[in-house]
Amino acid sequence: MAIMAPSSRSLVFTVRRCEPELLAPAKPTPHEFKQLSDLDDRDSLRFQVPNIQFYRYNPSMQGRDPVKIIREALAQTLVFYYPFAGRLKEGPGGKLVVECTGEGVMFTEADADVSLEQFGNEIHPPFPCIDELLYDVPGSGGMLDCPLLLIQVTRLRCGGFTFALRLNHLMSDAPGLALFMNALGEIARGACAPSIPPVWQRELLNARNPPQVTCTHHEFDELVEPQTLIINPLHELACCSFFFGSTQVSAIREKIPHHLGKYSTFEILTAFLWRSRTIALSPNPEDQVRLIFMNSVRAILNPPLPRGYYGNAYAISLAVTTVEKLCENPLEYALELVRKAKANVTDEYVRSFIDLVVTKGRPRTTIVKSFVVSNTARVGLRDVDYGWGKAVYGGLAKIFEIQSTSATTFYIEAMNSKGERGIMVPVCLPTPAMERFVRELNSILQDQLDGGPMSKFIISSL
Repeated sequence: MAIMAPSSRSLVFTVRRCEPELLAPAKPTPHEFKQLSDLDDRDSLRFQVPNIQFYRYNPSMQGRDPVKIIREALAQTLVFYYPFAGRLKEGPGGKLVVECTGEGVMFTEADADVSLEQFGNEIHPPFPCIDELLYDVPGSGGMLDCPLLLIQVTRLRCGGFTFALRLNHLMSDAPGLALFMNALGEIARGACAPSIPPVWQRELLNARNPPQVTCTHHEFDELVEPQTLIINPLHELACCSFFFGSTQVSAIREKIPHHLGKYSTFEILTAFLWRSRTIALSPNPEDQVRLIFMNSVRAILNPPLPRGYYGNAYAISLAVTTVEKLCENPLEYALELVRKAKANVTDEYVRSFIDLVVTKGRPRTTIVKSFVVSNTARVGLRDVDYGWGKAVYGGLAKIFEIQSTSATTFYIEAMNSKGERGIMVPVCLPTPAMERFVRELNSILQDQLDGGPMSKFIISSL
């Protein structure tokens, strides 16, 4: 386990942008209104998600302009994914609908006087000058009556380029976005149509009529933050990125009794981090603590969602226990809680969750006392190929935007300085708690340290 070095935080460069343009579908598309699903249409999804991909120079593409190729492919892809070229409107009862106007997505062409090599051997967030590589076009960031995608392609001095995209989360989740971007890559490489046809069918994730809440859902419990978890204003937050490769995950796995069977990497990492983080925060032993993570329902539903479904398709898994039980019991206690939380998400649970969302008026998820995890490490944005091969990095463009202990913790696919692939986990904690957190990780992974003494261990705190 190592704390990852910042991605050349001191690097400064200039980006020259052309005037942003609205890029419409290459052919006429239907003018119609399409409702979002009840799983899409939630207040907790009313935000923009920034992503970025970095691509190396490819000699076989000498003389080919990534901006031109991607712009043309994007216009063709929008013929198939034409709702993205529309605008969100509020319908009767506040229900959101997409008006498929064909107005287009926001597209910006740019050049940067920097080479990919200057970003260093480890390319991962936080990125220098990210607001220049993904420029927030004034007036484009609203939820309603605004472009649903904002895209910037920036040529680099070395012949490589970056592809940055901002998504209105009401339209899609990460797997849905990956479907769109892979379709764009296929068309950029010469395909006439996506190999997986896009499927709208948002009615598949609407509430039943009448709604039937048949399961227990603690996601919307009204809770009060206990005093022991309220951050002391005298303690600044330390925000660090931790790297877990196969070696580190194996070291944690060795701590689990073999007779308990196999656990997935996600289960092991989530249980380990939840327990270690709680120990570091040192709350009252009687306090309740919760784990919340997103669980894709694409294959859970019966029948499964169509392969090309690109809407939001996840439910919330939740585990609840006390600080004392979580911290005093061995790691397998937390592992079983994670596994049970995953197993609870059945077809009926998902239907009940959607029904509850509608009957409660689309409430926000309660994150008080919670460790919130979103696993984007296996989405596959790094695999998108526009003709230059796979991306060096593909995933979230920004981390630590909300520096809070209750902010969502993202699992991000990343590579360390040795070229090993693994999962990067950004964590924000008060400085004293971060020191305890690192010590706790050291106690488990002391034989696997990459960063030397603890004074050298925190090398990406912001």
